[in-house]
Amino acid sequence: MTKPIERILVTGALGQIGTELVAALRARYGTERVVATDVREAPQAFRESGPFHTLDVTDLAALEDVTTRYRIDTVFHLAAVLSATGEKDPVRCWEINMRGTMNVLRTGVARGMARILIPSSIAVWGKGVPSPAPQESALKPTTMYGVTKVAGELLGDYFVRRFNLDVRGLRYPGIISAETFPGGGTTDYAVAIYYDAVRYGRYTCFVREDTRLPMMYMPDCITAIIDLAEADFASLKHHCDFNVGSMSFSAGELAASIRRHIPDFTVEYKPDERQIIADSWPDEVDDSAAREEWGWRPRYDLEAMTADMLAKLREKHARGEI
Repeated sequence: MTKPIERILVTGALGQIGTELVAALRARYGTERVVATDVREAPQAFRESGPFHTLDVTDLAALEDVTTRYRIDTVFHLAAVLSATGEKDPVRCWEINMRGTMNVLRTGVARGMARILIPSSIAVWGKGVPSPAPQESALKPTTMYGVTKVAGELLGDYFVRRFNLDVRGLRYPGIISAETFPGGGTTDYAVAIYYDAVRYGRYTCFVREDTRLPMMYMPDCITAIIDLAEADFASLKHHCDFNVGSMSFSAGELAASIRRHIPDFTVEYKPDERQIIADSWPDEVDDSAAREEWGWRPRYDLEAMTADMLAKLREKHARGEI
């Protein structure tokens, strides 16, 4: 039987997804029931919005202290070094991503937690994966970030079998948001292009015009992980590796969608080392398992996302916030 969600801890709460996930969880479950943590000190406005603690997830004792103090029964574990940043220091990427994940899982067992959510990524695949990428396929990542995500999926599934711990995860595509700028991922261009379109009317893109990848708008990203968290455990055949899809488009198609709102917008394509990573990822995913097992349905397509992104960023630009 699936245990109820009572008190939530979010790691990596100051990241691109974490910032908006914390707000959504507090709106749904109550502000005092959601404790946000990050290795960085939070801005004053974030600290005043609800419980916050500075936390290094590689410190097991500190993690156990926070979860005990707040009687945490559910963890959304988002703290991680992302793909492009991870390639600059792969050893650090492994240490933070894997030690943090292991510490969260160990704490989950020790405290008998209701559930743990650990997002994965399309970075688990490498060159040669069929398109759309199937739910079950060979995983041969080309980045240390991808390696840690494969290991994290396997580790989570092991804890489900070995310790009967409720661990769940989904493979996110690139995430696009008007609220928080991304932090070192290969798909960052799909966010930065909107910001520069509004600020400057031009953008220099670090992948080729024909680079096509799966993407997701942040409202769908938040819905997906909360819906998975609330799903009946008995209905899940998979646990830590659900494919979730939303839309797929090339960098050129993305620019064209912006140009329909900003006709003079221009893009220059200057691929860098991140192009190799992007080329190793699938351009579409088969998410039929998520749709069948817990009812996943995205709401946004490219045109709807572009209209909403530009409207929000224009408002922020007018206020001098970007």
